[in-house]
Amino acid sequence: MKAVVLVGGFGTRLRPLTFTTPKQMLPILHKPMIEHVLEHLGEHGITEAVLSMGYKPDAFVDAYPEGSCAGIALHYAIEPEPLDTAGAIRFAALHAGIDERFVVVNGDVLTDLDIGALVEFHDAHGGEGTIALHQVEDPSAFGVVPTEPDGRVIAFVEKPAREDAPTDLINAGTYVLEASVLGRIAEGRKVSIEREVFPAMVADGALYAMSGDTYWIDTGTPSKYLQSQLDLLDGLRCEPVEGIHPAASVAPDAKVLRSVVGVGAVVESGAEVLDAVLLPGAHVGAGAVVERAVVGRGASVGADARIDDLAVLGDRAVVGAGLRVSGGTVGVDEHLETGS
Repeated sequence: MKAVVLVGGFGTRLRPLTFTTPKQMLPILHKPMIEHVLEHLGEHGITEAVLSMGYKPDAFVDAYPEGSCAGIALHYAIEPEPLDTAGAIRFAALHAGIDERFVVVNGDVLTDLDIGALVEFHDAHGGEGTIALHQVEDPSAFGVVPTEPDGRVIAFVEKPAREDAPTDLINAGTYVLEASVLGRIAEGRKVSIEREVFPAMVADGALYAMSGDTYWIDTGTPSKYLQSQLDLLDGLRCEPVEGIHPAASVAPDAKVLRSVVGVGAVVESGAEVLDAVLLPGAHVGAGAVVERAVVGRGASVGADARIDDLAVLGDRAVVGAGLRVSGGTVGVDEHLETGS
């Protein structure tokens, strides 16, 4: 079975990390996010995947030049211009010659969804498309999907106000689609699957949805990008794993708790790294504290400085000795120095 993986977004919510790296190529526990997504697809019988790319496509091609990852054959489809979700799906599927039922996933969502069960549900109900649903406390940032008892979708409400949401079940970003859905998507313009294609399918009674209690996280914000890695450290998805890369350097008297320390990263004497992520090559000076924050590739935190409250340092950013960054961002190659 084949899949279309949407990886073309600009990753604006994760800037400045995504100024230099596409969101799906950012590491989640020492390997790119896209590898976690592809491994999950492979575990459920997907043998080929089309990466629907737009932003910095060379990063994917350079990482997997042989056209294979996690045992899955890759096809690269680069949009000539942004086509939105449905437009991207159509472009990628046609580019790869998909002419039968296929799976669609978002490349920035990590989930333990049983894709095989979703396909079986789709086959049993005979619809043109089936959406996986996930229950959330606040559905206002997502597409909300109320259904009939048999799973037939009643409506598709994109990002309703919390008090107006008809259900707390949201579109989880994994679909099973018949090839006929491609004919519903207009050519040569932006088309949203959530706002245009799915509502049309609902009107025709052709869209179903399956809910389930499964792990699911959209990694597209600093808090969720961080949380997705802490969940792995905590064993929420599997057995707890070690967050410090063997090729990182941590001083004997430094404190690293519930954190990911990437390859080549350095944590000096007396420093504390707590509930945080240090990307490859990051440097934390003596006595500094990094707590609930993300430090980009090659970024440097000076001695006795403090980085906290979901602050994000871009690649090669520098925070001088004794300074504090609480929340917000420090841009790529930006230097914050004492006295400046």
